[in-house]
Amino acid sequence: MFASEVYQERRSRLKKSMSNGLVLFFGNQESPMSYPDTVYPFVQDANFLYFWGLDSPGFAALIDLDSGAETIFGKNPTVEQILWGGPQPDLADAQAVCGAEKALDRDKLDGLVKQAMDQGRKVHFLPQYRGENRIWLQELTGISPGQSGQKASTELIRAIVALREIKTADEVAELEKAVDLTAQMVFQTMRDIKPGYTEKEAAARAVCTAQLESGTSFPIILTTQGYYMHIRGHENVMRAGDVVIQDCGAESQLHYAGDITRTLPVSGRFSEAQKALYNIVLKAQLAAIEAMAPGVEFRKVHKLAALVTVKGLQELGIMHGDAEEAVALGAHALFWPAGLGHMIGLGVHDMEELGEDYVGYTGTIKRSIQFGTDRLRMAKPLKSGMVMTVEPGLYFVPGLIKLWSGERRLSQFINYDMVDKYKDLAGYRIEDDVLVTDTGYRVLGKPIPKTAAQVEELCHES
Repeated sequence: MFASEVYQERRSRLKKSMSNGLVLFFGNQESPMSYPDTVYPFVQDANFLYFWGLDSPGFAALIDLDSGAETIFGKNPTVEQILWGGPQPDLADAQAVCGAEKALDRDKLDGLVKQAMDQGRKVHFLPQYRGENRIWLQELTGISPGQSGQKASTELIRAIVALREIKTADEVAELEKAVDLTAQMVFQTMRDIKPGYTEKEAAARAVCTAQLESGTSFPIILTTQGYYMHIRGHENVMRAGDVVIQDCGAESQLHYAGDITRTLPVSGRFSEAQKALYNIVLKAQLAAIEAMAPGVEFRKVHKLAALVTVKGLQELGIMHGDAEEAVALGAHALFWPAGLGHMIGLGVHDMEELGEDYVGYTGTIKRSIQFGTDRLRMAKPLKSGMVMTVEPGLYFVPGLIKLWSGERRLSQFINYDMVDKYKDLAGYRIEDDVLVTDTGYRVLGKPIPKTAAQVEELCHES
């Protein structure tokens, strides 16, 4: 964890940005897999981790915005818990980590929250995504699990987004550790893949690379069916001529996430058609990264990448017509039905548990309702200190092609005869994690090869 002063300073800034009442934080609890003593790997709530630094289950916390008091709540471990689970932090340890003024038994939280509510004081809390904490919230406030999201404090959400979206130098350093470890996952797969190798084998070895250090930031995506953007299975056998999308992330010891994607040729060489599609994605990614700077709306960066993509497809005869108009009407979404990227930090989709529209949009910049563009997670202006993924792609999705082709949808821009010739060429995505700086941008981590020639050089040749 960071020094306790880091968490104290974060809470101080939060208090200055809010009005009055209590702020109630829930840490996560352990969740049983099949019976109480067998639990899923523990993952702490990112907001609790950000403000309190405690990476153990069962804690909660209160900030009194009126008095400024900060209290952590938990339970001292029993002898039996230590016997079975090993050393665990007690309340004194927890207080030292987070620098709170008080540390109280968790049973006292109920009375303090109810007293505040009886006095008519506002109790601010965040949307709860874990069932255990929704029930805990109901026990404390009477708010039903189904209403917890509706009753969450928008003032608190907006205050936290404003704080967490700007990464400090220490946070950027953690993100770079995560990116560098993620790169090792990619390099491992580059060394491994060959015809006859299974996705399961490649995924297992890549994940093991991260687990030997600090673990993964999300379940690995590794597939020859790259037209399905987030497919989770690893059942396919790699064949000569296939390309593999590997979208993976490791995390630092402090749980900052990496998120990198590379598209890899199984036989060690892209075909000419595959290389042409790959280079379109690379050109779109490089143009998008180059456009990033403080004040630039990310939705405009997305549009630029879409425009580069359309022009590249036009050169192959897959699209035609006016490129600007094609993007405006969403014709590119047949091949790229997704957004350009998302924030990354203490979570691979940083803060999206608070609500994507709070994180990526504003009161004046609203989400598009157009297919494809409606999946853009981030649209608002960039700021120095934000860290974004930049991940354009090309996807030949069989079901989507069948639907659009049958309707001849937007055929003034799409050459369906040429689409038919390319439809078996799977999917392509290239992703890096990019810091917005005062003067522009910086791609985080040590360079991970991404030109077609560099990728071919590192991949196994059959």
